[in-house]
Amino acid sequence: MAMTDKVSTCLWFDRNAEEAVAFYTSVFKNSKVLAVTRYGDAGPGPKGSVLTIAFTLDGRDFLALNGGPHFTFTPAISLVVTCADQAEVDDMWDKLIDGGAPQQCGWLTDRFGLSWQIVPAALQDMIQDDDAERSNRVMAALLKMVKLDIGELESAYRQ
Repeated sequence: MAMTDKVSTCLWFDRNAEEAVAFYTSVFKNSKVLAVTRYGDAGPGPKGSVLTIAFTLDGRDFLALNGGPHFTFTPAISLVVTCADQAEVDDMWDKLIDGGAPQQCGWLTDRFGLSWQIVPAALQDMIQDDDAERSNRVMAALLKMVKLDIGELESAYRQ
């Protein structure tokens, strides 16, 4: 099965792309493995081991590559998960942080070192409000948080 997005994201793993893809596709609905490519005689990985895995997360195309230890993830690139409500923020946060570490402002690093932002959909509207005092209050509240709390953000917005 071919990937369908014209532009997609390739995630470089040392040797654990299979484990990562199994984890990510278990977290997101509408997710599946599309294709697995294995190393052949030419290498550089062991013949038969996984080279790439094409997969979707909630309908978005990704490619996982077992490329070796040459490169690792940094927070300079993150995946943003926009959540409808606090229950979804909590659910996504709890699943993705398993084995990972919390960061500030709704960010976390998962067990594979990939950075994620778990944000409520309403946040953009609050931060981009034409009332500068409102948006500044929301930003000040956000900067004090680790996992985002919609109730606290909305309270800062309504003050």
